[in-house]
Amino acid sequence: MANTTAELEALLMQRSLTDAQLLTAAEASADFKILPEATVIKIGGQSVIDRGRAGLYPLVDEIVAARKNHQLLIGTGAGTRARHLYSIAAGLNLPAGVLSQLGASVADQNAAMLGQLLSKYGISTVSGAGMSAVPLYLAEVNAVIFSGMPPYSLWMRPAAEGVIPPYRTDAGCFLLAEQFGCKAMIFVKDENGLYTANPKTSKDATFIPKISVDEMKARGLHDSILEFPMLDLLKAARHVRQVQVINGLVPGNLTRALSGEHVGTIITAS
Repeated sequence: MANTTAELEALLMQRSLTDAQLLTAAEASADFKILPEATVIKIGGQSVIDRGRAGLYPLVDEIVAARKNHQLLIGTGAGTRARHLYSIAAGLNLPAGVLSQLGASVADQNAAMLGQLLSKYGISTVSGAGMSAVPLYLAEVNAVIFSGMPPYSLWMRPAAEGVIPPYRTDAGCFLLAEQFGCKAMIFVKDENGLYTANPKTSKDATFIPKISVDEMKARGLHDSILEFPMLDLLKAARHVRQVQVINGLVPGNLTRALSGEHVGTIITAS
């Protein structure tokens, strides 16, 4: 390891940061898993939170019960209000970075509301610099809430087409799971998982229990239930090599998924 570290340091001082030999040397250094026992849960904005009491209250009860046995990082989506903002801002010809800020404000609101519902159980909402306190929250109450939108703000990478921010709350929650080295990533939606078509509009849609990123792209399913760029993030991930998509409107699904059961659809990196 000493020789590897010395080689890497020498390369960093002498080469471009995109140099192939430097990247190979850096790859040889394994990432440290910061929160290996934690699970990130992404609660959909439009699919769950926007339903109000009917969608959220049963899930809150399930989270409170589950946190007794599981460490939970709970991210919130943006949902319908963000889509309304995107519509107005895009009509005004504003850039993707501005739309990113607007979408983040809605995800923040959803995190704040969920935080108020869970506050009597000691489960708090964190943001920005407060993310450094996540291990303390997990040690004390086994759960913490965060806004799922990645904080790219004006630095959001524009999409190839249009101005809708390509990295939204699915990507933000996944990135947190990957960077913390968490053991699992669960997306809580309002469908049973991935289908061959939109089950809300297609009677012929067939459920898919397990699939890889490459298979999704080959079948044209890469933009169906999760944000397309998130699948590329999964493909390149070191720690979180699969994600699970479940129907959070079905009581018990979240608890079963946290216990390792194959509920909904599992999407694998390879």
